Amino acid sequence: MHAVAPAVQSPTDGTNAEEETQTPTRKPKLGSFVFTAIVITSLCSFIVGQGLNSGMSVYLGHIGQSTVLSGILAAVFSAAAGLTRIVCGPILDHVGRYRIIVAGAGMLFAGTLICAGVQTVGGLVFCRVLQGLGFGAATTATAAAAADVLPFERLGEGIGYFGLGQAIAMSIGPAFALFLAGTDPATNMFFGLACIAGIAVLCGALCTYEKHIDRLPETATYRMRAERKQAAETPDDQPPFRMMRDALRKSNLIEREALPGALPLLVLSPAFGFGIFFVGLYGTTIGIELPGLFFTVSAITMVICRLASGRFMDAVAPLVLAALYTAMGLIAYGMLLAAPDQPTMFYAAGLFYGIMLGISMPLNQTIAVRNTPPARWGKASAVFLLANDIGIGVSTVVWGFTSENFGFPVTLCCVMGCIALSFAVSRIMYPKKNDLGL
Repeated sequence: MHAVAPAVQSPTDGTNAEEETQTPTRKPKLGSFVFTAIVITSLCSFIVGQGLNSGMSVYLGHIGQSTVLSGILAAVFSAAAGLTRIVCGPILDHVGRYRIIVAGAGMLFAGTLICAGVQTVGGLVFCRVLQGLGFGAATTATAAAAADVLPFERLGEGIGYFGLGQAIAMSIGPAFALFLAGTDPATNMFFGLACIAGIAVLCGALCTYEKHIDRLPETATYRMRAERKQAAETPDDQPPFRMMRDALRKSNLIEREALPGALPLLVLSPAFGFGIFFVGLYGTTIGIELPGLFFTVSAITMVICRLASGRFMDAVAPLVLAALYTAMGLIAYGMLLAAPDQPTMFYAAGLFYGIMLGISMPLNQTIAVRNTPPARWGKASAVFLLANDIGIGVSTVVWGFTSENFGFPVTLCCVMGCIALSFAVSRIMYPKKNDLGL
């Protein structure tokens, strides 16, 4: 049974959707100064988050800590980020995006920089909590902001470009952090990642579109809703903290309309978790000389895939695209399974892994957003990213246990099972093509 989805919502929450979302003769431009700032902020935040996740275990080894602590700190980070996403969703829809972006990027910067000077368990736990809070806030807010400033009729294509930050970071972040963690001293990792977090703070400070709506495309959702409020003379004049309190009191924390995009990603993200945390270790175990090359290949493939997404993201049926990224994922992990006998398969797998990432994340994010009324896009973005965090966080524990007790071949087969199951969930949850206006 397919999930029941509402008809496509008007970007202004009005009743005449056709009038306000009518496609103009010429396609509106996607590129703008504020959209570029949002993309860079997201890219830097994800590079720092993914880099810390991958490099922390190597750093802990340098200072004589156990792998058990590494797992605990990973869980602390995931829990802090997940809790932040749940709370941030309704706050974003009432307070706005700018404050949350800057505050989140600032906490991520501080948590990363402070980590270079502490080695006690309590200090490391504190830093991981601060990093998780900042990462969850910054990435949730930028995802909502990107949907705000894009022309509504090119939302899927625009989110595809925006998703470059998330996808590329899954490859560049771990490779960059592992390189710095291998230098002397290992704390160079934190200084390097803190510099990138600083860029996120600076770019986040430029995301002031909420005060300059005239600079947004005419069909940008935020501009149309703001102009409607101005015409009705209903400004939001409450103090920010009172608005945050009222938002949490009145709003459901989980946006159910976003689940058709979030649940398939929840089941698929364990494949990302293995890629981030275990592909490098797997490559080393089977004798691959340059396991980091897997991430390089996948990053290049993702960039190409995202740049070409405008030709199909808003035109091809979502289930067809889901079938495509499912096939790419199964091929990628099948090649990794064959890599001990044919080492070149290890590097070639990065190509198909990159295609899977390049299509799956923007597709499911577009479905989560378009299936939700624009007034609740903040919560929709939070639910989508929370699903990714939970899937990756839980799977890293499972894959670590499975690999240690049953070996990598069994783990790879389990990952392939998750990829296939994700397509089955997509068939059940995806709305019909016309419901999304795709």
